[in-house]
Amino acid sequence: MKINIYYGGRGIIDDPTLFVISQITTVLQELNVKVQQYNLYEQRNGITALPNTLKDADGIILASTVEWFGIGGYMMQFLDACWLYGDKDRIKEIYMAPVVMSTTHGEREGMMSLAAAWEMLGGLPCDGMCGYIADTTKLENSAEYAKIIDKKTENIYRTINQKMPVFPASNQAVINKVGVANSIDLTPQESEQLSEYASDDKYVRKQKEDLQELASIFRDKMGQEESSGSSEEYVKTLKKKFTPVAGVSAKYKISFSDNAKLRPIIIDVDNSKCDCRMGDEEGCDVSLTADQRTFEDILGGRMTFQRAFMAGSIKLKGDFKLLRSMDQLFDLMTE
Repeated sequence: MKINIYYGGRGIIDDPTLFVISQITTVLQELNVKVQQYNLYEQRNGITALPNTLKDADGIILASTVEWFGIGGYMMQFLDACWLYGDKDRIKEIYMAPVVMSTTHGEREGMMSLAAAWEMLGGLPCDGMCGYIADTTKLENSAEYAKIIDKKTENIYRTINQKMPVFPASNQAVINKVGVANSIDLTPQESEQLSEYASDDKYVRKQKEDLQELASIFRDKMGQEESSGSSEEYVKTLKKKFTPVAGVSAKYKISFSDNAKLRPIIIDVDNSKCDCRMGDEEGCDVSLTADQRTFEDILGGRMTFQRAFMAGSIKLKGDFKLLRSMDQLFDLMTE
């Protein structure tokens, strides 16, 4: 059995949560459980990649400290990453025990928040532990507190090992009816970029500047300082460059943000068939908005749809996975 511990505190010396999860780890290891601890404050630039570590876990422990209000920013970032990038089918099989210690107040609310969040993700919450600890030394020197931690840890182990059933929760039903956002299916390269650069504002800003500079150089070289294309020409180019991709069936709409004279373009793909036309239709699977120059750079093979979106030059409404398929459907990088 393997249990991952995700610690969302700040790592300060007198944090009572650190002592509790240390005791939990000792008990679990005595029960022949493999324990892996992730300190979120140490991996704050790679939190978006941590949901991948859930795949080989039988259960997890979400541990945090309430220092003034709530479970803390690092834990919220991790839960956000699970919502956006986590494998929901895998999460449905994972038990979670919340551990929340408070140095002020709000430990019960924090534990309930973690349980509710895991239920919304589709996971299986089990009984955890919470407590108000004003002085960590009293926690460390109390045999009674140690006994409580041991007993509760054994209960967590028993729940996960025996895969005890859990009553369904109402918030799961509500989320299912409203419609849960699908996890974003990223390639390994995209996941690596997110883990390293998602929170690096300087890197993102520099990438945008580099892309804008490259686009300007290409336009100057090809004499395209002024955009003069029309929707009719764009439709002809898209029809000419269409390459069928098995299993892709979707309707795309491309609108132009800086030229009201250009009519939106509708691309209706059904496996090997592609109908490109001008129009402003509702009910499209993906709606893109770009300025005319960005779109001409894409048509000219100087930019891809996905790269333009990552740089912020394209606004998207709809399924991100379908946006990635556009670079496969239209072979614009070759003459």
